[in-house]
Amino acid sequence: MSTHSISAFVERLSVVPSGPARNNIFAAADPGNTQRRRNLEIYLQEMLDRAPKVLLLGEAPGFRGMRITGVPFTNRTMFEGPANRFGLFGPGKGYALPEEAAGVASEPTATVMWDVLAELDFLPLLWSSCPWHTHVAGRPLSNRTPTAAEADLGTPFWQSLTEIFPIQTVVAVGNVAHRSLLRTGVDAPTVRHPAHGGRSAFKRGLQELLFAGGG
Repeated sequence: MSTHSISAFVERLSVVPSGPARNNIFAAADPGNTQRRRNLEIYLQEMLDRAPKVLLLGEAPGFRGMRITGVPFTNRTMFEGPANRFGLFGPGKGYALPEEAAGVASEPTATVMWDVLAELDFLPLLWSSCPWHTHVAGRPLSNRTPTAAEADLGTPFWQSLTEIFPIQTVVAVGNVAHRSLLRTGVDAPTVRHPAHGGRSAFKRGLQELLFAGGG
């Protein structure tokens, strides 16, 4: 697949309407989202070059993570530092933080995710069931579990990624993703979400899948 496919994907993502408690962090109508769209395109292009066969499907952007960066399971520290264990991110590629990133603490779940992937030497494609920031109404700097309808709104997007990339296996990271996949008729393997003390169980779940040939 081509860079054009990725650009078209991000464009489709950007036109989904926001709601009173759902912020489309890629919306083209908001100039502040331009860098997030750019960051996402760069990430998907970097991953296209690596041809991942596994898609890890999480929940939704966190207000200190993807809401800031535009890239699933990342935070400001990853964009400010050198390239990671897999050669992703790092300087000189065009990644940048939007102005509102100033003073925002780094989301710890993103750090846990990439630490575990490095320990396992395993690089999947990362995405969210609902790729827009869901928050408590009136509190944009909060996180809210997406509803079934919001996750279903995101279904065509993870499905598109399985066509753009050579994905052979989709793995649900947590119950929101698992239920979302089930509603599409996909009974995907599920691992514990790494948030809220889930690191060990998340790593163990991935190890079991990799040992069984899931990666």
